Amino acid sequence: MYFDYKDHQLNALLRMTDNVGLIVEDASIQKGLIHIIWNQGNNPVIFDVDGSAITLGPNEITTVTYMHMVKFQRPLPALTVISFNREFYCIKDHDHEVSCNGLLFMGARDLPILKFDEKERDSLQSLLHVFEDEFQNKDNIQGEMLQMLLKRLIIKCTRLARAQTLGVSLANDASESIRKFNVLVDEHYKTLKQVADYADLMFKSPKTLSNVFKQHGSKSPLQVIHERVAIEARRQLLKTNKTAKEIAFDLGFENVSSFNKLFKKCTNLTPVEFRNEHREKSTIIQE
Repeated sequence: MYFDYKDHQLNALLRMTDNVGLIVEDASIQKGLIHIIWNQGNNPVIFDVDGSAITLGPNEITTVTYMHMVKFQRPLPALTVISFNREFYCIKDHDHEVSCNGLLFMGARDLPILKFDEKERDSLQSLLHVFEDEFQNKDNIQGEMLQMLLKRLIIKCTRLARAQTLGVSLANDASESIRKFNVLVDEHYKTLKQVADYADLMFKSPKTLSNVFKQHGSKSPLQVIHERVAIEARRQLLKTNKTAKEIAFDLGFENVSSFNKLFKKCTNLTPVEFRNEHREKSTIIQE
């Protein structure tokens, strides 16, 4: 299965496929897009995201953005992937509609792994069938219809993410505070490293913010900040030839020792150890 919609005037793209081989190059998923990945098979699928192994179980969904580096092992797995770019649907601009940014699509926390029961799976499968029908309707409102279906899918996934990661089925003040915090960390992690910095932006006290996370979040606000910094550090170590000192400077650290200490705290490896380990893995895969 492979469907796509392109608006060349807007440079907008929406794509749906169940053949990963059609959307990867050198086993890496196409960059510049947001991907909703669904494992409809009966076995877990393991793939690499920014140097970390992700296990997607049967009937589970995850999301990755244009910031992530996603690499599969061969033979390529059977996965259903819906991909779109910012020109087709900008999650930041449409956040007031779907409230997904910082919860479903985020860089400040672990990738969401959403679990579907049988009823939810059937509902999602029905939605994909509607997608298939609409991909084949070549008329002047096709783009609007597909955007509406994508928004519906994002809302369904966001509701599950809210329930499964925060323990609440609907938005409330606490869950919205966590979501807003994640968004702010994603925007300012290079310059703001303290919980108090974000509490000020949210007009809350650091204690109030920490209590909200203690009640609904699996990690503390400071852990979220540190792990967001570590995520970007891992990406730069994998994608660039920058030294640890250069990466530390880019991420707003005054000295490399503070950066090394934070990175090891989050990954149990120094930046040099992390880079060497993944270079060895890459060599083994290529051989």
